[in-house]
Amino acid sequence: MRILLWHVHGSWTTSFVHGRHDYLVPLTPDRCPDGRGRARTFPWPDAVREVPADLLRGEEVDLVVLQRPHELELAGRWLGRRPGRDVPAVYVEHNTPRGDAPATRHPLADRADVPVVHVTNFNALFWDNGRAPVRVIEHGVLDPGHLYTGELPRAGVVVNEPVRRERVAGTDLLPQFAEEVPLDVFGMRVTGLADHLGVPVGAFEDLPQARMHAELARRRVYLHPYRWTSLGLSLIEAMMIGMPVVALAATEAVEAVPPEAGVVSTRLPVLVAALEAFAGEPELARQVGKHARAAALARYGLDRFLADWDRLIGEVAGG
Repeated sequence: MRILLWHVHGSWTTSFVHGRHDYLVPLTPDRCPDGRGRARTFPWPDAVREVPADLLRGEEVDLVVLQRPHELELAGRWLGRRPGRDVPAVYVEHNTPRGDAPATRHPLADRADVPVVHVTNFNALFWDNGRAPVRVIEHGVLDPGHLYTGELPRAGVVVNEPVRRERVAGTDLLPQFAEEVPLDVFGMRVTGLADHLGVPVGAFEDLPQARMHAELARRRVYLHPYRWTSLGLSLIEAMMIGMPVVALAATEAVEAVPPEAGVVSTRLPVLVAALEAFAGEPELARQVGKHARAAALARYGLDRFLADWDRLIGEVAGG
């Protein structure tokens, strides 16, 4: 198949484009969010090709993978074909609903011609999907390998834009964790986070994925402080690296992290104590990290993810 999709979520797209298809990603001269082209910090195969947006009408496309509401209009304008009507399409919903979550209606809820593919069962349950066909294809992650050394008695956190997303990402909780265990935060726009929080935290700004994994693996434990997120792929990646996990019991985290892989709770003192225990006991951290890796590989392996997608692609695009 020849699949058109936008470069929106780097980690998810990295897994998706490792399938057996050809992938087209729009490119604009300024590499704006609607035309980023190929990723620069993720390992993408040669099957992913940048296509200037103004040349897309000349491309044969078997399937459009939509990820944002305005891509319906973009695809219609740039391809000259309407998704779901003139060309098969699916809509991947990466996010939890916002606002009044149980009552939030999905942008495609009134359409029956474009399946909505949720990345977690939590999302499928909480969105009002209306009459849209609904599927759930859980995340799949490229195995970075068992990189864990845990040599540094520190906790690693991965979050993009922690200041802007303070409540959502649980950034406001970090000072309470940092009182017991030193924290290192990886992601986009993390520079200056220590000044914002008023506590000393390490900040590693937008590292290439492979380098981030290597650095994360040196930390003793992974902290996932998110209150409201679909399911951070960084959490699954940390488990695959072999890190023990401490996470808020929110959204899909309670399904992703089994008891033998770490500690998941809504009680902050329990989470702080768990973080301190893993940081102070290297052998405990190592053993729990092995269970975390096994659990992540079993549930979020790339082969299962790509097989699930191939089945849906065959249904929607008829091949």
